[in-house]
Amino acid sequence: MAKNVNEAFDIFISRLIPSDNERSKAASHRQEIYNKLDSKFGLYRMFESGSFKHGTGITGKSDVDYFVSLKSSKPVYGSSSLTAIRDALKERFPYTYIHTSKPAVVLEFGQGYERVEIIPGYADLSTDNGMRFDIPGVTTEWMESTPEAHLKYVNACNTKAGIKGGAKQLARLAKAWKYYRNVPISSFYLEMRAAQYMATQTSVILPLDFTFFLNSLQRNQLSDMNDPTGSTGRIKACSSESNYVDARSKLDTAARRANTAVDLNKVGKTHEAFTYWGLVFDGHFPSYY
Repeated sequence: MAKNVNEAFDIFISRLIPSDNERSKAASHRQEIYNKLDSKFGLYRMFESGSFKHGTGITGKSDVDYFVSLKSSKPVYGSSSLTAIRDALKERFPYTYIHTSKPAVVLEFGQGYERVEIIPGYADLSTDNGMRFDIPGVTTEWMESTPEAHLKYVNACNTKAGIKGGAKQLARLAKAWKYYRNVPISSFYLEMRAAQYMATQTSVILPLDFTFFLNSLQRNQLSDMNDPTGSTGRIKACSSESNYVDARSKLDTAARRANTAVDLNKVGKTHEAFTYWGLVFDGHFPSYY
């Protein structure tokens, strides 16, 4: 429970952060995964990426993500690479549910409570020090990815004077909305948009910034964004037109509710504002007292 909206957002953010135990359980399988894939395909390297690494994960929702830089030849189809990795990991973990979900192979340890995603990448070792990868695409067979450049960008935005911590907090709130409201939108897209938004700010007031952020997504209609690092092409919000339609509809609803919550709070109707924030996050928002 919280006395005001600002306090509620602070409490909510603290609740969203995954526990160390959550991460360590999923990460405990790393060495076995590495050994199997290295023996089968040969690996240049395997490194953690994604929400846990970036500090934007959501408890109970986010996976531990690993990029694997493969020595084997890149097949014509990205799906072929995913299938080969899935089958290899099934040999090592025959009783674990393992499936593909572009651009990754997903291992659901502990009855799905310890999820690990493996993203296969083929690096051009002659450029970018092997930090630019071709990975299986969601809407194409292959797409470019530079996970370390993107992490560096998010970290830089997050430590900007006046908004320290704001970029990752905003990304967490956006991902919470995505997960709790089942919005079919890319977590990576939300994270990069959140960092880009915060890069233009000089202070942070989470209820207002999250509302302004939703409004900005709505104005842009979830359009593809240029990679702010300049290292890859356009970043898509959704994997299909039907997902775009669904996501835009849910965004319109969330933006309307968030704006209503802000307006109610301005005129002292705190309890009503909490009600609308609860609707935005599907009942997961702290209650008012």
